[in-house]
Amino acid sequence: MKYAAFIHYVADQDKVQSVRPAHREYLSRVKAQGKLWASGPFTDGSGALIIYEAESEEEARRLLEDDPFHKSGVFASWELRPWQQVF
Repeated sequence: MKYAAFIHYVADQDKVQSVRPAHREYLSRVKAQGKLWASGPFTDGSGALIIYEAESEEEARRLLEDDPFHKSGVFASWELRPWQQVF
């Protein structure tokens, strides 16, 4: 099942930029495991959308919480919701 995470970043763009390489490396590993369907930042820099492929909401939450952005406090807030792909 897919789970969409709507994420808002902290205002400190220097912090976002400094952690971004570790965040992208982490997402590359998650994608290689088949647990990432799509991800990318909003064009205004305020946050991102990440869509996980997970067996449960708990697994999707663990994937989000293990992200270096989450661990370093870049994710100011987030909402995780089940998502159904139609097209």
